[in-house]
Amino acid sequence: MLTLLIDKTNTPLGELQIISDEQGNLRGVEWTEFEHRLMRLLGLHYGKAGFTLNSANNPFGLTEKLQRYFAGELAIIDTLPVATAGTDFQRQVWQQLRLIPCGEIITYGTLAERLGKPTASRAVGMANGSNPISVVVPCHRVIGAKGALTGYAGGVARKEWLLTHEGFLTQQQGSLFT
Repeated sequence: MLTLLIDKTNTPLGELQIISDEQGNLRGVEWTEFEHRLMRLLGLHYGKAGFTLNSANNPFGLTEKLQRYFAGELAIIDTLPVATAGTDFQRQVWQQLRLIPCGEIITYGTLAERLGKPTASRAVGMANGSNPISVVVPCHRVIGAKGALTGYAGGVARKEWLLTHEGFLTQQQGSLFT
């Protein structure tokens, strides 16, 4: 049985749950109001009886590092270790997401091309939507083909805030997606 450690922290976008394994790898990061989604994903990945959750205070410094990201130290999320289950294809998509530089965006189609599957943009979107480690595995950096701000489980407003925080959008520009 996999033992997972859970902590919570406040962010400018609401409370965030941080789940790691006992080796210090992130296994889940999700907004508290979407806890049901995170538990469903963990159940799919590890089996409903395949893991336990234990409260922890800043396990392996992960909570503090996520707080530093929200305080403006953007590059810190690139240093956080992750371990995911999921299908081989999902893990390939999630690995590619981590290669998108902070402050940049790509489309689902471009991500599919990077995976060598140029016709798989819908499958990429589905894998993107099944990402259990939001913010750190930056699914918010992927947009629709025509520039639509779509596909963020935490909501479009959070996606827009994250893109502004990372420098893709500026406060003066406002939303490019309305």
